Amino acid sequence: MTPILELDAVSYAYRGSTDPVVRDVSVAVEAGQSLALVGESGAGKTTLLRMLLGLARPTTGTVRFDGDELRLRDRTLMKRFRRSVQCVFQDPYASLDPRQRVRRIVAEPLTSLGVASGADAARRVADALERVGLPADTAERYPHEFSGGQRQRIAIARATVCDPRVLLADEPVSALDVTTRVKVVDLLAELKETAGLTVVMVSHDLSVVAALCERTAVLERGRVVESGTTSTVLGTPAHAYTRRLLASVPRLPAKG
Repeated sequence: MTPILELDAVSYAYRGSTDPVVRDVSVAVEAGQSLALVGESGAGKTTLLRMLLGLARPTTGTVRFDGDELRLRDRTLMKRFRRSVQCVFQDPYASLDPRQRVRRIVAEPLTSLGVASGADAARRVADALERVGLPADTAERYPHEFSGGQRQRIAIARATVCDPRVLLADEPVSALDVTTRVKVVDLLAELKETAGLTVVMVSHDLSVVAALCERTAVLERGRVVESGTTSTVLGTPAHAYTRRLLASVPRLPAKG
């Protein structure tokens, strides 16, 4: 089966630098799968996500979408790509325009991609908000009227309103409290099942990875040091770096 998204031997160096922040990385995700990119800060996770989003071009190597090289100047391909691939960012406070009502925020992909307008767009916005568990009057309110968890639900509604095939999530719950994290992870898992979403998630929270992602790639200093099924990578890690990541996860002290 052709992967829906693929990084083939990609490296990336910032302009003016000869030291790549990502080195010779190859990962692929098939339709309906979920892949986690994990590692410490500075490991290259977000850089990989930016390349998967078409926001950064690899210095070497190839990004592919449905088997085709992602060529940013190919307008036909990029329009299909933008409709198919959407993103949820880390901070729900920064990712929503505070001057816009929620209906306009959620409708933005529909209008910018030419998917829907008018009554059709309003219906799709209402459906998207309902899918993420928000009441109908949400559409007429502003982001500051909502909690962090509700704002992230709004961001997820915006990302899914045009029925994308792939959802890229950059630390989607790290800015939320523990109880809210669980609810948002459950929502993402439900959307993955009901909408058939392919999910690629950047996270340092291994409990979230274990709950949501079927496959995991571990990055250390810009290289993939281990990859495979999440149960294998987290259950019986083969690389010393993965074992150190698992050992650093906080645990409750044993009762005396």
